Amino acid sequence: MRIVCVIGTRPEVIKMAPVILRLRRLERGIVQVLATGQHRSLLDQALADFGLTADDDLALMQPGQTLADLTARAVTALSRTFEERKPDLVLAQGDTTTVFCTALACHYHQIAFGHIEAGLRTGQRYYPFPEEKNRQLASHLAEVHFAPTAGARRNLLREGIESNSVHVSGNTVIDALMMTARRDVEAPVRPKTPRYLLVTAHRRENFGEPLQQICMALRDLVDRYPDLSIVYPVHPNPQVRSVVGDWLNCHDRVHLIEPTSYPEFIALMRGAYALLSDSGGVQEEGPSLGKPVLVLRDETERPEAVAAGTVKLVGPHREAIIEAVRDLCENAEEYKRFARASNPYGDGRAADRIARVLAEQYGVNCGEPDSPIPPWPPTSLDGDRLVD
Repeated sequence: MRIVCVIGTRPEVIKMAPVILRLRRLERGIVQVLATGQHRSLLDQALADFGLTADDDLALMQPGQTLADLTARAVTALSRTFEERKPDLVLAQGDTTTVFCTALACHYHQIAFGHIEAGLRTGQRYYPFPEEKNRQLASHLAEVHFAPTAGARRNLLREGIESNSVHVSGNTVIDALMMTARRDVEAPVRPKTPRYLLVTAHRRENFGEPLQQICMALRDLVDRYPDLSIVYPVHPNPQVRSVVGDWLNCHDRVHLIEPTSYPEFIALMRGAYALLSDSGGVQEEGPSLGKPVLVLRDETERPEAVAAGTVKLVGPHREAIIEAVRDLCENAEEYKRFARASNPYGDGRAADRIARVLAEQYGVNCGEPDSPIPPWPPTSLDGDRLVD
């Protein structure tokens, strides 16, 4: 059995690492890691955080590339690699162009494709763009689907995906979080104020005016609250750095730092008063740490956290961001409500559930789990539970 795990971005590394390590428990050669090479430095850093290296690197990243250029080159490069490697199964995670291209290349070569974190939807054709359609297209090309929640499973069933191909596993990012949280790592910056907000904002739909609105809100907040600081690891994309630098570079309680390692980012999350982010991963990680998450988007493909009360949508809107942070800073009950809510995304055993399915359906020999695997999700999180 030859398995190739395809990764393109840092979040994909973080969410795929628990699966790769679990599948390699008995034999390293069973799984090969193929990197498409997007945001090279961030990718290498994330791989190193989990003691991984790429067996192949397609180096697809080019300055100023269009989605069409990337898609064409990715499908061609992946196809050539699959011809050489001849995998029996390919796994990829998430919603990037890399994932869609991987699914398409597998289809062309009649290779089984497994989609991790399948079934997330906003229901908006162009939001997020191009991720929403990437997910849908990948779903209709995949042979096996690992949905993080029962709601994601229902999304797939509504789209005509065969029920016996969809397995609710929980989200592998919770596995990664729990693995990493055991390490004793210091945060890269320690603000002198009693509390700080940890911010990440870099999604395509927030480029330009929306990101300016976010930055104006952050500046207003540190002006309003002398005991509050901002920590913002800034993505290397020039469209992010130019705006963030123009609006936030001159305030002494705004700490603009380089992207951190994953262990350092977990340390920052643990110390933060609240998390403001347009990232999907933070929406899943924050609840596990008992941290309120304000989502800098108008829609989310992760509605379970909103329903559970661990996450609030505020969008990239200056006044809405200020009002939501004010409620957290000035209303102790509001803050406690966030911290008490249950995490609907996982229990740290998603990789075990994925390995079990691969063993049963494809004969993958990855050893026995360390302990019995409980069903996911518990009925307390989803009364209409659909678990295989």
